[in-house]
Amino acid sequence: MIFDSDGTTTIVHQEKASLKLFLENLNAGYAKIKNDHLIINLFSFSKLTKNDVLEFLSLSNTHKKSKKSFVLVTETVSYDDVPDSISIAPTIQEAKDLIEMEEIERDLDIN
Repeated sequence: MIFDSDGTTTIVHQEKASLKLFLENLNAGYAKIKNDHLIINLFSFSKLTKNDVLEFLSLSNTHKKSKKSFVLVTETVSYDDVPDSISIAPTIQEAKDLIEMEEIERDLDIN
């Protein structure tokens, strides 16, 4: 598992692992990154399904309760296919933009 930190945002990715192993490693390493906004790069999973994305729901909800952003990056599953409680973006840049928008909403006490 690779953590790329940039200020208050950490991008998490893994090149050669199953989704199950990736989730296990993410949960195991979560304590190290729980205070950052998280971008979870899922580009290495080319056969990702809606149900696979839903595996991140619990961690996403936990993270968002602490007023931090949690964004999955994939082109395989559309944000229209998952609940609003999961944030999905098709690119890393769009994930960063989404985090910036969520930060503004939190600052304005909208979210």
